[in-house]
Amino acid sequence: MLLDVQLDARPDLAAERARELVAAGVDGLFTFEGPHDVFLPLAAAAGAVETDLMTNVAIAMPRSPMHLAHTAWDLQLMSRGRFRLGLGSQIRPHIEKRYGATWSPPAARMKEIVAAVKAILASWQDGTRLDFVGEHTRHTLMPPTFVPGPNPYGAPPVLLGALGPVMTRTAAEVADGLLVMPFHSVRHLAERTLPAVQEGLERAGRESIAIFPQAILAMGRTPEELAAASLGVRGLLAFYGSTPAYRPVLDVEGWGDLQPELNALSKQGDVAAMMALVSDEMIDTIAVRGTPEECAAELGRRFGAVADRVCCYFPGYDAPLDQVGALAAALRPEGARE
Repeated sequence: MLLDVQLDARPDLAAERARELVAAGVDGLFTFEGPHDVFLPLAAAAGAVETDLMTNVAIAMPRSPMHLAHTAWDLQLMSRGRFRLGLGSQIRPHIEKRYGATWSPPAARMKEIVAAVKAILASWQDGTRLDFVGEHTRHTLMPPTFVPGPNPYGAPPVLLGALGPVMTRTAAEVADGLLVMPFHSVRHLAERTLPAVQEGLERAGRESIAIFPQAILAMGRTPEELAAASLGVRGLLAFYGSTPAYRPVLDVEGWGDLQPELNALSKQGDVAAMMALVSDEMIDTIAVRGTPEECAAELGRRFGAVADRVCCYFPGYDAPLDQVGALAAALRPEGARE
């Protein structure tokens, strides 16, 4: 398997951080839409390294499909064909109260956005007339002045992040790839995600879709390193577990009653109490914990049959670059660099 890791850096520091990660041996970099713009660090990295780049994810509802298409097109050029546009929906409070945008049923909205972006990209690449009319957006005007011309590297793939069965099915229907949200378990993947993928493929008359699993890692070589990593992971799992949209993962494992308790504590701001509710069993079920070699073996066991690359997070702690490199090497067959 190939390893993608988060390019967690300010845009002005992204190029140097990208060089460090690629030199360590990672196969790709992705950005998260957090305190900084999701695209600008990738633009900086594209001129500094030769590696795969991806948004994971760019929040789509507040953005025009035309803006998304232009940015993806240019990043595909800048990276010389190594860019993937990963899109996600976010939850209603963030869309309405943080982005100041309009909310609507997310799966139907994301289906339309993905289709619109792909229609725009296809019109530029193939020279076909742009004629996309949806419920929320329409794109029927494309004068020659605004056409970038065919991309020498081809149109960038459009991926969709999903957790629940409806959004997962939607991704399998219309997207070029599925980004499996990191808060999941082996059982949830097998019992909820993969059946929804198959249903979406059958609805669309498609045979397959690229699957990009994501994993939360507590990685270290010493007891002290593992303890620090586990603390960071525990905090992230408490945050995810407090969110109603993520309860199905806990339900599958028999921990569903924990979600409203975590949610109530989150509203009180009692982070310590939230973290205390996250057991070691939860960490080992939802996240992956161990040395780089142990983590690689577990990632292969979980995802090797469905994917050829994995996105890994190291929340709340700094994974040493040599250990990140060891993880990448252990994931590859016989440690060979692609």
